[in-house]
Amino acid sequence: MVDKGIPERQLSEYLTVQQAASMLGVSSSTLRNWDRSGKLKAVRHPFNGYRLYLHTDLEKILQDVAQGVNRDAETSF
Repeated sequence: MVDKGIPERQLSEYLTVQQAASMLGVSSSTLRNWDRSGKLKAVRHPFNGYRLYLHTDLEKILQDVAQGVNRDAETSF
């Protein structure tokens, strides 16, 4: 994923920090920490620079959690 800008996808495929946090059942701060640590990568809105999360990335995390998949020993979703 590209750090700046939206890579050839429509903005409607992305969620804001608050929307993504609600979907995952975590706080907005937790999402920002995951972004800073590289556990979950955000892209930046092309006009305002806000973090955005791809809906399919969040669905994958929820599926992994439901299946008990641990991405690595240091990541606990």
